[in-house]
Amino acid sequence: MTKTIEELIPDYLRGLPVYVPGKPIEEVERELGIHAVKLASNENPLGPSPKAMEAARAALGESHRYPDGGTHALRKTLAELRGVTPEELFVALGSSELIDLASRVLLRQGLEGITSEGSYAPFSIAIRASGAKLVLVPQRDFAFDLQAIAKVITPRTGVIYLANPNNPTGTAFTGAEFREFVERVPDGVLVVLDEAYIHYATSVGLKDSVEVYRRRKNLLILRTFSKVYGLAGLRIGYAIGRPELLSAMNKLKTPFNTSGVAQAAALAALDDKEHVKRCIETNAAERKRLCEGLAKLGLRPVPSATNFVFIPVGPEAREISDDLLHLGVIVRPLGWMGFPEAIRISIGTAEENEKCLSALAQVLMKRTGKGELATR
Repeated sequence: MTKTIEELIPDYLRGLPVYVPGKPIEEVERELGIHAVKLASNENPLGPSPKAMEAARAALGESHRYPDGGTHALRKTLAELRGVTPEELFVALGSSELIDLASRVLLRQGLEGITSEGSYAPFSIAIRASGAKLVLVPQRDFAFDLQAIAKVITPRTGVIYLANPNNPTGTAFTGAEFREFVERVPDGVLVVLDEAYIHYATSVGLKDSVEVYRRRKNLLILRTFSKVYGLAGLRIGYAIGRPELLSAMNKLKTPFNTSGVAQAAALAALDDKEHVKRCIETNAAERKRLCEGLAKLGLRPVPSATNFVFIPVGPEAREISDDLLHLGVIVRPLGWMGFPEAIRISIGTAEENEKCLSALAQVLMKRTGKGELATR
């Protein structure tokens, strides 16, 4: 009997969740007829480097040509900065493509992929989409429990996904903790380390993971231009890994996976160290101010090493987010990421953070009559 197209879809894909992006600011303003600030997607509120914007505009004039499919110039520059060879670099469509390709290359039915509960959703999606079994390890104090993850490794384990710092909780593990963990991982298991927010983490050095990589062949380090470099809309990131693994990933990637505009902007962004420094310093100052304001409202944000804060607010998290939305502040309720009683607020500009605190005070006043959730 002939099967329908729907019946041919593998069972392990049928129940796969769809990644839910943050609501666009234009959609909110159109629907509600208000001016809004978006503090939901961990974007850089200072925007791209002026040098990156100038380079992107110049590259736009060559958009009738296909981009450099081998991303040679960008890989050469990154290799010099990171102390690796160009063959150890893979430029991709943001970290998302890298997460997906790692599972597609190394996982299949009968194998297992491990990650933590309460971490970046595409990790779990990539594992399940490969047909492998998803193994989720509970967090400890809103952070990756590396010791517990090491204990669940089996001969069927193919890939382990870690995020440092973690999204959405904002916590980070130290270089020493990571080195100890990697020593417990067999050579035949790939550790994928997503460092999207690494520039904001003072507790973790930018070079820590690269030093581990030099000693171990089973590490794939992911970096992105979406966060501190402010190029989220151009979708470009890169991986550091062994040439043999990257060669296999290259066979599965989309041809011309990154645009010439994105490559040019990324190259220029790497050259603007002053802009990066300003973004990091501004984020640290505004994160401190936002957390102090949240504490005055009776909230207890989890200490963050990123450009966002994770805040347990209780069972009304979804309703609080909706109330903030109607006051023109877009934040992220986290039920879909395993935290139904928490929200995540991205660090914005001083003005955006002030608007957020003011709106949150109004919402809490309406809900509690006191303007705080001191018991949460």
